[in-house]
Amino acid sequence: MKLLTYKTQDTEPRLGFIHNNQVVDMEDFGEISNFPLPNDMLDLIDMGFEIIEEINDLISETSQAQMDEICYSIDEIIILAPIEKPRKNIIGIGLNYTEHVAESARTLDTTGKLPAKPIIFSKPTTTVTGTNTNIVKNTKLTEQLDWEVELAVVIGKKGKYVPKENALDYVFGYTVINDISARDCRREGQWIVSKGQDTFAPMGPYLVTKDEIENPHNLNLSLKVNGVEKQNSNTKFLLFNINDLIEDLSIVFTLEAGDIIATGTPAGVGAGRNPQEWMYDGDIIEATVEGIGTIVNTIKEI
Repeated sequence: MKLLTYKTQDTEPRLGFIHNNQVVDMEDFGEISNFPLPNDMLDLIDMGFEIIEEINDLISETSQAQMDEICYSIDEIIILAPIEKPRKNIIGIGLNYTEHVAESARTLDTTGKLPAKPIIFSKPTTTVTGTNTNIVKNTKLTEQLDWEVELAVVIGKKGKYVPKENALDYVFGYTVINDISARDCRREGQWIVSKGQDTFAPMGPYLVTKDEIENPHNLNLSLKVNGVEKQNSNTKFLLFNINDLIEDLSIVFTLEAGDIIATGTPAGVGAGRNPQEWMYDGDIIEATVEGIGTIVNTIKEI
């Protein structure tokens, strides 16, 4: 199921899902189905992954005429980030594709040695923005704004000391994140100033539930700047895959429903190019993950 948070000209943010290329309002669908459903993505996740099976069963019992009464066409709505305000910081993973490790060593202050364990950082919740919004480049802070397309994992239930063989049981679904990075803002090896500025985590357009993704470790991901492809790879090249990450992270701290893990970016970032490339005012960035969709954002300098 493709879930989304959206609004219209007349509504506050609402929860919906895609059905027959239209947006169906989740709360309204619950009303016509006599099955109360929430109007917020985190509330839905809290109900457990089993709720998706219930909703799919209800959809199969609902006529198209009934659906037509509670749906919108895509061009009638504004798509927001699927989780507009996460409960906790986004969990980021650094240097998680082998070729990105190599390119970072050539141009940044990393060693080039493959990490023995996942490199963990975080992005504040205020970094989140949706598709078709501006990424703010504060020129007082950075002149080296860079892109990083990533598959993001959304956790579906609490987990501590999760063995890797059971890790995908704790996943609710997947989305796209562009881990925007100000390369000249790192401080003595700390990344949060580089990664944590407002609007530095465009996310969406959808949260796709795990039953729709046959194998999260075989998804193409790519990124374009002004229509020119800069990144193109596949999640099969993850150094630490999703199972590894969930096991490792759940040893460090308890994972909870709604937590978001950005799994890392492949090679092709601006900092790794010769000469290096950065993003400037008016640049249009398109980040895509197979089976989920594309987020499009524009750089806005202030």
